[in-house]
Amino acid sequence: MSELDELKRHIRTIPDWPKPGVMFRDITPLLQDPRLLRAMTRILVERYAEAGINLVAGIDARGFIIGPLIAHQLGVGFVPIRKAGKLPFETVSATYDLEYGQATVEVHIDACKAGDRVLLVDDLIATGGTMLAGAGLLRTLGAEVVEAAAIIELPDLGGVAKLREAGVPTFALARFSETEQ
Repeated sequence: MSELDELKRHIRTIPDWPKPGVMFRDITPLLQDPRLLRAMTRILVERYAEAGINLVAGIDARGFIIGPLIAHQLGVGFVPIRKAGKLPFETVSATYDLEYGQATVEVHIDACKAGDRVLLVDDLIATGGTMLAGAGLLRTLGAEVVEAAAIIELPDLGGVAKLREAGVPTFALARFSETEQ
């Protein structure tokens, strides 16, 4: 079994959570296993080691777990992209649509600057709204989003296509169809 197959096998699927029909993809088994956590981090670090990245931005909340691990190994800084109202300094914000309404994410106005090359990370690319909002914030501050990386991609929900249409390359360690167990 390949390392990527093993990582995928350890992503727990929880049917009908948080609502009927949803197949929730839970990464906590990956995070609990030190060998798999190291493998996941190593694969991502190797991918970006020569990409000239000088910042990693992580999206609230699981991007806060993955992002600092990658940033530390690459020897670069980390930028948190938070839910609205959680950052103490002056921010820029982006609002995006959710299945049942809207959400807003924010970043400090000095989180990055023109010319910065940023890797954007989260646990999951589903509809793409959160990643698009995060990429938009970083671009507003003048940064180049080198890639949007995630542990899981749900291609049936169209987020990867939306990100690529917006000029944001993507990468995910594992893909799941909407019905895959």
